[in-house]
Amino acid sequence: MPLTFTRREQHASYRCADCVAEQPPFDATFALADYRAPLDALAVGLKFRAQLMLAREFSRRLAHLAQDTWQEPSDCPDVIAPVPLADRRLRERGYNQAWQIARALARSLKVPANPTLVRRVIDTAPQSRLDLDARRLNVGRAFQLAGRVEGLHVGIVDDVMTTGATLEALARTLKAAGARRVTNFVALRTPKN
Repeated sequence: MPLTFTRREQHASYRCADCVAEQPPFDATFALADYRAPLDALAVGLKFRAQLMLAREFSRRLAHLAQDTWQEPSDCPDVIAPVPLADRRLRERGYNQAWQIARALARSLKVPANPTLVRRVIDTAPQSRLDLDARRLNVGRAFQLAGRVEGLHVGIVDDVMTTGATLEALARTLKAAGARRVTNFVALRTPKN
């Protein structure tokens, strides 16, 4: 897998133009690489072909990336949770690819993982067919908490971050319930044009 990481002397922080223009509800996002060939085939393999060993590799590299960046022990989340799938999609696929990454990531970071912390209460349309505004509307009220997060730093895991609409909706839900901080961990992110 051609994803590289290096231990950094200085901890760089980057904000995309969209995040500078409009502060997102989440506090940070770790992404291994852009979603483009040949890495996009890995995400597709995990999501649609049950190549679950890729989840362990993504999680290992995400853990290294995060640990190389963090400066304080409090930078590590208190709990890790996956972006939840709708029940119907979970039955069709047989697994949640985000949970496959999340559980291995939590093990690497030595923090608890909770696959049911957040529930998807609305079976939304697939995001891949929608523009940014439609994506935000689609997932705006799709999530509900099944556990307490007050005062916690919550790590949310997904395989791919496209527009960030799903992660924004989750972060809003978590922050409204009192989460202190929300950090996203994604294997790949769609690059901005």
